[in-house]
Amino acid sequence: MKSDIALGMVAMGIAFYPFAAQADWQPIETVKTYAIAGRSGRELYDSIGERGPLLGPKVRAIAHTDFKLTWTRKYEPQPDGACMITVNIPKLIITYTLPKPSAQLPASTRKSWQKFIAGVEAHERVHGGFIKDMVKEIEAVSVGFSVPDDPKCSKIRVELTKRLGEISSKERQKNSDFDKVEFSDGGNLQQLVLKLVKEE
Repeated sequence: MKSDIALGMVAMGIAFYPFAAQADWQPIETVKTYAIAGRSGRELYDSIGERGPLLGPKVRAIAHTDFKLTWTRKYEPQPDGACMITVNIPKLIITYTLPKPSAQLPASTRKSWQKFIAGVEAHERVHGGFIKDMVKEIEAVSVGFSVPDDPKCSKIRVELTKRLGEISSKERQKNSDFDKVEFSDGGNLQQLVLKLVKEE
């Protein structure tokens, strides 16, 4: 993968040097909940529809994965007039938002709810994995990234932004494709909802 990236960048007059990535960083993953009401699976699901996280003006989700990503980067002018990224350390916070019943559930409902919420959280953790993969890819592209004839380190920021945009778009597409499969007829999420409502 690195050799492919290096070849592509050199061909465009942009060098890539195989600096070691700072592999000691770890993402921070947190779970927050929103309260739902109901004693049956149907009531709980209806409450999710009323209280779930908003994805648009009228669209609510069962659960949601969000993230905050910041970078500590050091752009250094080089003796030959190029600019290089010599430090590139991410800080990634992933937040999973999940529903949580506000009152104790009857035994039969509790069992089906536990299966449902475990499946929903596993689904959201896949989204979290896509985010972590994206950050690792950004890190691999960024460390040692260099642009020639850039003594003020301005061109490099433009070039880097282009590449990060491409990586981000790819991550969004992976999430979208995954959700389509999960919510399709017979898909995992669809089955989880049906089993909750029927309290299987």
